[in-house]
Amino acid sequence: MNNRASFQYASRLVLQFLFLAAIFPFAKADTQYYKHTLFDNSLEPDAYYYSSGRASAPSALELIHGKLPVSRDLFYTPPNALRLKWRSVPDGGWEAGISAINFRNREIAFHGDTLFFWCFSAAGIPASSLPLIQVSDAGGNFSNSLPLEKFVASLAPGKWVQVQIPLDEFKTASIHELELQHVEKVVFVQNQSDGAEHTLIVDEFMIDDRLAAASAPAGTASSLPAPQNVRAKGYERHVDISWDSVNEAALERYVVYRSLDGSDFTPIGIQVPGVNRYADFLGKPGVSARYKVAASDHRYKLSPFSNEASAATKTLSDDELLTMLQEACFRYYWEGAHPISGMTLENIPGDDRIVATGASGFGIMALLVGVDRGFITREQGLERLTKIVTFIEKAPRYHGVWSHFMDGDSAKTLPVFGRFDNGGDLVETAFLMEGLLSARQYFNGPAVHEKDLFQRISHLWETVEWDWYRRSPQSDALYWHWSPEWSWHINHRLTGYNEAIIVYLLAIASPTHAVPAELYYSGWANQGEAGAKYRQGWSATHEGDRYVNGHSYYGIKLDVGVGSGGPLFFTHYSYMGFDARGIHDRFTDYFNDNQAIAKINLAYCIENPGHYQGYGANFWGLTASDGADGYMPHEPTPRMDDGTMTFTGALSSFPYTPQASMAAFKHIYRDLGDRAWGEYGPRDAINLSEDWVSPIFMGLNQAPITVMVENYRTGLIWKLFMSNPEIEPMLDRIGFKPGRVAVKSH
Repeated sequence: MNNRASFQYASRLVLQFLFLAAIFPFAKADTQYYKHTLFDNSLEPDAYYYSSGRASAPSALELIHGKLPVSRDLFYTPPNALRLKWRSVPDGGWEAGISAINFRNREIAFHGDTLFFWCFSAAGIPASSLPLIQVSDAGGNFSNSLPLEKFVASLAPGKWVQVQIPLDEFKTASIHELELQHVEKVVFVQNQSDGAEHTLIVDEFMIDDRLAAASAPAGTASSLPAPQNVRAKGYERHVDISWDSVNEAALERYVVYRSLDGSDFTPIGIQVPGVNRYADFLGKPGVSARYKVAASDHRYKLSPFSNEASAATKTLSDDELLTMLQEACFRYYWEGAHPISGMTLENIPGDDRIVATGASGFGIMALLVGVDRGFITREQGLERLTKIVTFIEKAPRYHGVWSHFMDGDSAKTLPVFGRFDNGGDLVETAFLMEGLLSARQYFNGPAVHEKDLFQRISHLWETVEWDWYRRSPQSDALYWHWSPEWSWHINHRLTGYNEAIIVYLLAIASPTHAVPAELYYSGWANQGEAGAKYRQGWSATHEGDRYVNGHSYYGIKLDVGVGSGGPLFFTHYSYMGFDARGIHDRFTDYFNDNQAIAKINLAYCIENPGHYQGYGANFWGLTASDGADGYMPHEPTPRMDDGTMTFTGALSSFPYTPQASMAAFKHIYRDLGDRAWGEYGPRDAINLSEDWVSPIFMGLNQAPITVMVENYRTGLIWKLFMSNPEIEPMLDRIGFKPGRVAVKSH
């Protein structure tokens, strides 16, 4: 979720956007894959969310909640396709659209001159009874209607046929020119009114060059080699299959095959190039399966099959389940990292250039857990950390502060949020430094490479000019952004309570560019008009607008925080390193305050005032994410709740609510795993009321799961971060004391 997210999510979006009006191969192929793929499969099992349809009587079109049904038995590439079932009658009409998934940072810009898709009819369909077809672009401009029979003959029963339509056949029927490279939607429209019922299965909508992607003649063999070293590992409800990368330009996808009887293999799923792993959810323990994998080229020709690998699901203890969860999320930062920089991609799938600074700090902490848990060796972890440090040493810095986003190849600043977002981001830098300081303490051995890494991280830490982001020596707060071109134009004052307490802690702790400890109370915990105005601006409430709250929600008193606590990432991001247990400032013990926020979130979801499907004691944890209708900082208020559940909410709250978090984890994995579990663990979010599953994993969301579960289990990252020699003196200067403090209502 980065990045329109966090208080980056809640406040950054609200305020900044106003201004912005291989065994462990790297995943770097999503961008190119989605330059050609408009539809391959549906994550939703019943109806494809990114589709639409409508019929006017007496014509009819089969729809589920206004969406096209998913065909799970018939498909061209596994595990599913889409079903068009219609009846065309005089004086009626129908239309059905299939849209490209517009995930975060995806540019709807296809490379190619021809629209391809596959179709199948069990009964056969005369050419004259096939529908018309249109396209529309990302700007809403639409084309004329073309008869499909112009491009495909009558469909013989039970045979897949690839349709090829040159894009220049589509002419604008809108008031503006149609931008064919930005086609966003394919629409089927009623044609001949023959009164008969027809069913057409459609799959694999691609835009590519005609000669490169046209289906090969029957009997043509692929030149791709078989994937090597296929491995399978069984967990409680799923099997994880992995293989070595096929490094060939012609590779378009991998196809995974499974046999439950040891002899008959059937295709169960595909994977994009660059991701050499697939999660097969079998649904229960005690299931044995065998697997093999083939590489598929642009023309859908398969390589020879790989070796076979077998595994069985088995009952796991709670500890084993947690290790499984941590390792799966860890892979996002190990296998899914940028290949040159080692930094964390903003989202997968996504734009493969964009690495996120704060998510990379989180990823560093996840890598430390990976080393400590034995997911990778200490040598591998040290090598990756050295790669990351080498990259950020050469990256542009703005008075020592890194930008929010960088190009993973060149380190160039990427203004993802608009022209003002082209300088230093203090919050992202603090998250990065939270991870680096933890790594400095972990890789603190006598070996030469570890000593070198320690010194290099220390230099990076000492050259962050926290005091510059005070704006002036008279300022009573820190500010989020500064740009050489736009200076302080974004003008985003850092004020709590949100996810950014770590900024003030590190700024006060700095051995070279420290700010006065008083800024913690005048900036972060400001109780004056400036703080109240800021908090009211994003929360629309007066409760907690003076930092201290003191109200009770569902019988749970909240010492500090705005309204009912806000999205749960407030309790995660800064506290992945900062161990707040057993200490308090003049306002509260923040571990207990965060625990109260989590418990309020749980109670709200149990009450479920919005009557959203699934909410309850094992399905809770509202926090920021990209939902079905775009970004929203979900929180336990009807105003900021649309039924989207972001899995990191409950799963990263293990230190605060271990029993409730475990109940949520078991439900997510055991009951929703066929939709929600993937190669990097739980997908970002789900909305059961909308029958929607997030198509992405987020760099900001997977690492907090790995790290906060580890803090619950062993306290590893807390111990590392807090062992930095600058931390305890900083807490003393602020006035943190041991024990708990009672807070009076304000």
